[in-house]
Amino acid sequence: MFFLIGAAAGAITGIPIGPVNVAVIDAAYRHTFRRAIGVGLGGALADGAYAALGLLGVKPILDAHPGIPPVLYLLSGAVLLVYGYLTARSQPVSPAMPAEPHASESVMMKAELALGFKIGVALILLNPAAITVWVVMMANLMPAATIPGGIACALGVMVGSFGWFALVAYLTQKGKSVLGDKAAWIPRAVGIGLMGYSLYLLFKAVRYYFFA
Repeated sequence: MFFLIGAAAGAITGIPIGPVNVAVIDAAYRHTFRRAIGVGLGGALADGAYAALGLLGVKPILDAHPGIPPVLYLLSGAVLLVYGYLTARSQPVSPAMPAEPHASESVMMKAELALGFKIGVALILLNPAAITVWVVMMANLMPAATIPGGIACALGVMVGSFGWFALVAYLTQKGKSVLGDKAAWIPRAVGIGLMGYSLYLLFKAVRYYFFA
């Protein structure tokens, strides 16, 4: 039951626009499906880690220091605003050629997955506001979870989150195949959407400091 709750939470929280969604779409459109899957894996792992923080009782720390979340919102808003702008201006790149002619396809596949995985983890780490979201959500959703239940829930979050990101990667790849060059609007639209989300985070930080 805890695993299923976590899986549902992971999938649902992935639906709104966010940096990993944008990176998955960008990777599938501009690079390869494998890199997009790697991004999704990295983002899902980081989501699960943040969910685990919420289940381990980090919420009392945030409650005791109400100035922490606005700082996290401010940092995330600034980083994601730049990232959204760069994504909106991105163009497709030519497929990378192997460094050596005899490089096997499996080596290239692993390299694409590894690079995407690093990007996914980095984007979650550069979005510290995600900590607040997951900590508050998990603390309210499962306030009395045992350690085994918490672990099961965190694993469920990873699975649900990755399932959503994999679906996004698949749909983007299909859209790219069907639309061809016309698919250029996809990363531009999500980049603009991410910029809007970043402005929302900045507003939350400003509201705390000036209107609280």
